[in-house]
Amino acid sequence: MIVMVPRAGRVTITGRRLYNVLLQVSQSKLVVAGEMPPADFLFEAPLAALLKSTGSNGDDRTAAKRYLSEMQDVKVDWQSTAPGDGTKWKSLNMLSQAEIELRHGENWCRWAFPPDIMGALFSPERWARIDLDVLKNLSSVPSLALYEICARYRDSPGGLTSRQTPGWWLDALSSGPAGAEKREWRKFKNERVKDAVTEINAGTDLEIELIEHKEGRAVKEVQFAVRRKQRVQRQVAEAVPVDVGFVLRAATLGVPEPKLDGLIREFGLEVVQAKVDMLEKRLMNRTLSKLENPLSYLRALLRNAEPVEAVPPSDRPVQEALPMARKAELPSPPIAGNSWKEARYAGLAAELAAMSAEQRAPLVDLARADMIARGLWTAVTSRRAAQGDVLHGPFGAVLRKVYGVSKYGTDWDKEPAALVSS
Repeated sequence: MIVMVPRAGRVTITGRRLYNVLLQVSQSKLVVAGEMPPADFLFEAPLAALLKSTGSNGDDRTAAKRYLSEMQDVKVDWQSTAPGDGTKWKSLNMLSQAEIELRHGENWCRWAFPPDIMGALFSPERWARIDLDVLKNLSSVPSLALYEICARYRDSPGGLTSRQTPGWWLDALSSGPAGAEKREWRKFKNERVKDAVTEINAGTDLEIELIEHKEGRAVKEVQFAVRRKQRVQRQVAEAVPVDVGFVLRAATLGVPEPKLDGLIREFGLEVVQAKVDMLEKRLMNRTLSKLENPLSYLRALLRNAEPVEAVPPSDRPVQEALPMARKAELPSPPIAGNSWKEARYAGLAAELAAMSAEQRAPLVDLARADMIARGLWTAVTSRRAAQGDVLHGPFGAVLRKVYGVSKYGTDWDKEPAALVSS
């Protein structure tokens, strides 16, 4: 599906870059979710981060509306580069829905794809990884379109794209509708293709070469040789810039780039990447309450000595997820006559009290991060927690909740129907 041939309307270079960004953000979300979202689901990300990833002005809301409208209006054929495969899908819009909304003073973009494209993103038969930083080095639609095609062949043993007619390549590398440019291949090659090859060779991880197959003097088929460049270390002493894809991913989770840079300087890139993975899993866990402050939650994860694990699903035995006290160490059950909820609270408190500090550590970390994210973390709570007093007061209440959810699921404090009916 990598070859996008417009059938109605034109695609600008920034619009095409932005589409690659939307595809990458969406696919990363689907990988984390692990399941196809409902039909009315919309992906979302901060608009400034999306535009910055394309190399354009992150503050240009008007231009963004134009690019998004362009993707909704343009109809394209998705074609395979494999010989004989032909058109996969015909006349699909690039986006089925797009909108921009103001959220807490920041513009956010929300979008959706047609069902066929969603299916390919969720379960691709094969796909090519494209570095968003590379796309910013390409200044024309032919350069970007040719790079998208050749990227599929960077690890191909033969190192050759498929052979196609000059007309096919003209349509695949043009910004306008197929067949609109009734150009001779010779002119199109000299005016567009040669410059695209030069730009790709100079500014990307690929080195490509045009190959023409002729009968007499007529060019019958065209293909490209593709080689991956050997990575050359930059002759710059400063730290290598953070991958723009990671910056964008963090921004979509609610961690602005300036804050992310500070965390990377403080904790190191690998540690921050690992904690961002945990943050994303927490945000995608629909069984937990909404996280109001992802940045604070990430800071809490980074500043804890022990790694914080996601709360285990309710159908997973808690014994597999958390270190528990031995049964012999557990205190007696709560006194009969209390209400069901009081008995549940007392039982959880007793089990927590029976654990060692090391056994409680994962739960304590989760409770601390939850309180920080919700603005409940105070100097008094911090001091008591540092002294080891985590079973009483507000911290104890949150700790019981975290433990209850891990053991019984989101309905941990609701009386089972069987007990109510009896």
